This record gives sequence, structure tokens and C-alpha cells, in this order.
Amino acid sequence: MKIHEYQAKSLLNANNINVPVGYVADNLQKVNDVLEKIGTPCLVKAQVHSGGRGKAGGVKFAKDKTEALEFAKNILGSTLTTIQNAPSGQPVNYLLLEKPSSIDSELYFGMLIDRDCNKVCMIMSTAGGMDIEEIAEKYPDKILKQWIDISIGLKPHHILAFQQNLKIDKRLRDEFHNCLNNFYSIFTQTDLSLLEINPLAITKDNAKIIALDAKMVFDDNALYRLPNIRSFHDPAQEDKNELEAQKFDLNFITLDGNIGCLVNGAGLAMSTMDIIKHVGGAPANFLDVGGGATIENVQAALQIILKGQTAKSVLINIFGGIVKCDVIASGIIAAAKNVNITIPLVVRLEGTNAEKGREIILEMMKSNTLNIHLATSLLDAATKAVNCIEHN
Repeated sequence: MKIHEYQAKSLLNANNINVPVGYVADNLQKVNDVLEKIGTPCLVKAQVHSGGRGKAGGVKFAKDKTEALEFAKNILGSTLTTIQNAPSGQPVNYLLLEKPSSIDSELYFGMLIDRDCNKVCMIMSTAGGMDIEEIAEKYPDKILKQWIDISIGLKPHHILAFQQNLKIDKRLRDEFHNCLNNFYSIFTQTDLSLLEINPLAITKDNAKIIALDAKMVFDDNALYRLPNIRSFHDPAQEDKNELEAQKFDLNFITLDGNIGCLVNGAGLAMSTMDIIKHVGGAPANFLDVGGGATIENVQAALQIILKGQTAKSVLINIFGGIVKCDVIASGIIAAAKNVNITIPLVVRLEGTNAEKGREIILEMMKSNTLNIHLATSLLDAATKAVNCIEHN
């Protein structure tokens, strides 16, 4: 789960990390009230769950109150499409207004789980303010990493290595030490999968270290034990189809291709998307109906794929185990009766009750005008799904 910058900064502040003086507002009257508190110049920052806000016009340095109010009026309630976001963009329902900080230098700070070695990876760089991908490409020698065994924790030698390589001023060494320890505590105690502070700034005269931006992504599986974190959830920032899928226990992620995928099992779904790419297509979504799929699940899954309006054909790839192929076939029939399916469906059924499922599909093909095709293998299914678009 992602949260907004202002929410992340409230967590940082509560854990003794310096953040700029700032307040959040969701309407123009509150913007005006905040400006009365902090004055100008100020930073006005759109709160959306994606990076690249500055490049997309979502961050404004306002020289005076008039400029700040004008920017707030233009962006509040609008949709911001960032370079790291889906084409539909995300609604701007909140603005964070902050006092500018007097900055001497900027660092990059990040933490994530390195699943290859089952450790926490802490990353720092002197190239603060840049995307980590850009740093890696242009200045790979500036990326510093420390791997931390969670059973042992962050130790002084980890911090000392960063301190020496980043040439932290001796006046800031205690604060730097405390800062990294606090970051580590936040990361482990709130089950973060990503913590990114970019930039982590050093103010002029080496006065203090301050987090100018903050991104946090939490492990969804841990939210049941973190009610205070769960309260930060903002459904307005999520894909509507993905939210709808959650109601039916479907694992659904919107992608940017044009072949809809309905599959049971995450591994099979990944393989299906790989095969689609292999034959020259592009998946429009990841959708795992799970091992306990019902007729209702399948019908809902097809409806969600079609709502996205980007799919030009749908590949249904089912390997029957716990889920039975005839249940999937019946779900397709139910969807055909209740949903206006105007694009081709390609169906591949293997495993439990596969033959019965194929018989149901064949009967449908005889009596229904639905554009549906049975496939004999996964490669055949992917090829037909691509060809259906080209010849439709």
C-alpha cells in the first residue's frame, strides 16, 4: 500500500526525522489558512501516489500568496498524469504547502527488501534529487549500498561506511547516525517494502539533515496488524478496476497492452503474459482468479477486463486443479448472458474436468454469436489471441 507524502512525513516527524514545516489542504479556504500560517514564498505540492510530480507540473514554487492560490485553484480537483503513472492519471484531492528550506547539498536515501539475499538493502548517493534509475545509469559509482541482516539489525559499521564515503561533516555525524537508525526502525517496525527519501538534504552551514520528500510503500500482508497505517489508505489513488477486483478476491493489475488475461495461478499468469509477448502481443492486465474460482468470480473477472476498454481480445488460460474447468466455462456463459462481449475470446482449458469444460464452450460456439475460439496449447492460445486482433 502506498501513502501520500504528507502522511509519510508525519511518520518521519513522529520518529525524530526533520521535515519541512508544512500543512495539508483539500480546498481553497484551507490553502488560504495555511498560507496565513507559513507565509510565502512556499512550495505547493500535489499529493498523488506516484513519482515524477515535478516534471508533470504537480509541484510549484510560489513567490507570493496570489501565485500559490492560483496554482492551488488550477490543480486541486484535477487529474495529474505523471511520467510514472497510468495514462488515466490520478486525482489531486490534497495539496501539501511547505516552507522552503535553505539547502547546501542533497543526498539520495532508499531502503528496500533484497529478496535475492533476504536482507534489507540501504542505498545512499550524493546525487540527491535525481531518480535512482538515472543515478544508476549516469553515475553508477555514486551508488552506495549496505545489506543488513534483519536478525542482527543496523550496526555502527554500516553507518560509518556511508558516513565516510559521503564525507558527512563531523558536526552532523551524530545526527546522521540517529537519522539512519530512525529510518531503519521505521522500515522494520511498520513492515515497509520501500522507503525513499529523495532528496535527504543538508541545510546550509551544516545545521541539520532534513527529509524534503518521502515515499513509503507498505507490505499489504502486514496491514491487518497496523491499523494506524491502514487508516492512511486513499482508494481515490487506486485503479478503479483493481479496487473492484478486490471485492471478488481477484488479483488484478492494469497493464498497458491490448490482450486481456484471465488465468488461475500467479505463476501461470506470468507465463501467459510471457508467451503473449513472445508471439508479438502485449497483455492488458494481470488477473489471477485463484484456486477457488466460482462462476461469479469468472463473470466478474471478464466484466472488469472489459471495463478497462483497452483489451481487444481476451485469453482465458485455465489449468484445472482445485478450480474445475467446467466451472470456468460456466462462468464464461454467465458473462456472455449478462455482459455485452464484443471482442474475441480465446479459451485454453487443461486439467480437472477440462473435457467437460471444452464441451460447454463448443455448445456455446454453436448456439451463440460470441466470437470465441478454443486453443490446444498455451502457444496456440497466445497466437490466436494476437491474430484475433489483427483480423478483427
